[in-house]
Amino acid sequence: MGLLDILLGRTKPTVADLDRLFGLPSAAVTLEAATGFTPTGQGAVCFATVEGAAFEQSHREVQALLDADTDRDGPPVELLRDDYGYSWLVSRRAPDQLSALVNDLHAVNSQLEANGFGPQLLCSLAGFEDLSGRRLALVYLYKRGTFYPFAPLPDGTQQRDNALELQARAALSGDLRIEQDLSRWFPVWGAPGL
Repeated sequence: MGLLDILLGRTKPTVADLDRLFGLPSAAVTLEAATGFTPTGQGAVCFATVEGAAFEQSHREVQALLDADTDRDGPPVELLRDDYGYSWLVSRRAPDQLSALVNDLHAVNSQLEANGFGPQLLCSLAGFEDLSGRRLALVYLYKRGTFYPFAPLPDGTQQRDNALELQARAALSGDLRIEQDLSRWFPVWGAPGL
């Protein structure tokens, strides 16, 4: 960044650091101790849908890579589209295999980025649940390189449990790089993997 950029108030965009995803397993231990939430074994990567042969080839490569894992419990990796037109590549693991789930999420992001589709990557999430059935996702914002908690209320309305989100933020601030701008804590209603 040059002097002119500083004087005009321009900032350099944050670069995604996919290795931050590897902080999720240790953060999960902290989250469980502080709030009682444990991993569900489900996670997903969200990206803007792209048409074309190059993207389809990249998607097939990612899916083949993840589906080849013989240690996977449950259904293979699947591609879903949400009501807003975004695509989600969903991975399911046993709840005690959060590290393997994180490897899946990292592999999807890395493969799409390496094939030139980094600008289409939006977020990744890992799902958590407490004994009462409340859900929580730790969402990684690709373009910001930060995490935030998302906790929908269990009643099915599109409302958030703000107190739980703030409690999770406080608990995880030492483990993950938490997004400080609360206006960037976007709701991911109906996200697969949550």
